[in-house]
Amino acid sequence: MGERWQDRFRAGRVSLPRWAREAPDHSLFRGNASGTWEIYAWDRATGEQRQVTKRHHGTMDGTLDPSGAWIWWFDDTDGDEFGVWRRQPFTGGPDEVAVPGLDPSYAGGLALGASGLALVGRSTDDGFSVHLSRPGAQPRTLYAHHQEGVLADLSRDESLFAIGHSEHGDSRHMAVRVLRIGADSGDIDEAVADLWDGPGRGLTPIGFAPYDHRLLVLHERRGRPEPLIWDAVAGTEHDIRLDLPGELFADWTPDGRFLLVSQDHQARSQLYLYDLRTAELTCLDTPCGLVSAAAARPDGTVEYSWSSSQFPPAVRDTSGAVVLTPPGTVAPDSVPVRDAFVEGPGGTIHALVSTPEDTEAPFPAVFIAHGGPQAQDFDSFAPDVGAWVEHGFAVVRVNYRGSTGYGSAWRDALEGRVGLTELEDIKAVRDWAVDSGLIDPDRLILEGGSWGGYLALLGLGVYPDDWCAGIAAVPIADYVAAYEDEMEALRAFDRSMFGGSPTEVPELYRRSSPISYAERVTAPVLILAGQNDPRCPIRQIDNYVDRLTGLGGTCEVYRFDAGHGSFVVEERIRHMAAELEFALRHTGARTEGTTPGAT
Repeated sequence: MGERWQDRFRAGRVSLPRWAREAPDHSLFRGNASGTWEIYAWDRATGEQRQVTKRHHGTMDGTLDPSGAWIWWFDDTDGDEFGVWRRQPFTGGPDEVAVPGLDPSYAGGLALGASGLALVGRSTDDGFSVHLSRPGAQPRTLYAHHQEGVLADLSRDESLFAIGHSEHGDSRHMAVRVLRIGADSGDIDEAVADLWDGPGRGLTPIGFAPYDHRLLVLHERRGRPEPLIWDAVAGTEHDIRLDLPGELFADWTPDGRFLLVSQDHQARSQLYLYDLRTAELTCLDTPCGLVSAAAARPDGTVEYSWSSSQFPPAVRDTSGAVVLTPPGTVAPDSVPVRDAFVEGPGGTIHALVSTPEDTEAPFPAVFIAHGGPQAQDFDSFAPDVGAWVEHGFAVVRVNYRGSTGYGSAWRDALEGRVGLTELEDIKAVRDWAVDSGLIDPDRLILEGGSWGGYLALLGLGVYPDDWCAGIAAVPIADYVAAYEDEMEALRAFDRSMFGGSPTEVPELYRRSSPISYAERVTAPVLILAGQNDPRCPIRQIDNYVDRLTGLGGTCEVYRFDAGHGSFVVEERIRHMAAELEFALRHTGARTEGTTPGAT
């Protein structure tokens, strides 16, 4: 048994199980029982569970066809996210290529019909496309465009499908299109209708109603995500207005009579059932914290995956029962968070603060910048936060402008001034924490992964006097080189944020690139880099390291054989150990009980 912080990483974890529409006892979930996150099948009628996938780098994407006969899972190479769909029988058996004739791609959505029809969304350097496959026939291309998109759903009668698309050139604010599938040839007879709310207002297709052609969509017409029911065939809209603060998400219940609504507000969530006949909203009894996923069962119960900063994840239902218990040890409890609201240059900033219980302020501190940027930090269980706190650090997590959860304007405020906007908010919270006596200004670390890693490197150059060290996991380090090497979906995302490509707006990319500020970096830097990362590719990290060390800077690199992070539990522990050893070495914070990591 390892140290307490390691036990949180090694503890048994499972995702919310999903089930086949026509065979609800056939379920699928992700779990880490093997030491690597893999796909598991669960027959609820017999209680039998079995591991479906077994790969060196783990497997995260899988689903069941409506009949429950087949398990589909996405097979990439060494964590590079580029691959093909495979399938195997629910009861076990050999894997087979699910759609012969389709070349490898990045996943762009999957929709399966009960007849055996399959729609596959693909993203490549050529753009986004949707392909139809029927048993025994070659796949046909139903949609293709050089701009990015996503396949959302197939109607139950298999006559319509819905996509989100960015033919207007902005993949951050998509439009929605419903298309009809030809009954005989499989070709498209027509594009039924488009729904677009204009520049800067995104639409997200969720799914068709269980028994008709109504499509559930999230719109942003009032400055936040809210549910809308759109019937593209009839040309009608049902705008559902709910008097709740925060951002709202929704999905259908199996009978189509209700919407299961999830409310995100100030880093916590709450579930509701909305009756489409009476417009009555019923609050479901869930503990305070984060409901990371939820789904309604055919029997009317709602199952959900929940955790809080203090208490580890659990899969429960609204009757109070534990639905699925992972094998292995239970994670030790961690530390609760408190909220901080700080006035910043763009409005009130919400931050989450965790502090050691056995020492007093001012604390050495780690500011963790979340990834995304279209994401947020929640009051949810985070093994890395517990590890930092148990080693004497306060942890501050900032939901900066660019984060979700605080309205569309807050999320989009970074556009045209990427990275610099977010850092202004992080700095405002940093200065508040110093001025209030909470943290020691001489022992501050800026840390993050993915977009958070990008902000860590950028922050060390933009505000070099604010930090004594920086840690960046799988970061953007040289934005122009990252753009050249990353997947096309992310290039489209970058063009939406910056208003063009590096060729079109070179000064904006230069101003927002960490490598542009390398000569200003005075703090030591640790970078964790995935050799096969398609999102933050390795070449641009090497460019930054060469530039920084060539200028006399201190930069240590931990390289690992995977993509954008790791699904292997022990590798994640090695990452955390490397970060702790580096931080303790450069801050002189608490050192007892620390496990060194390879750097």
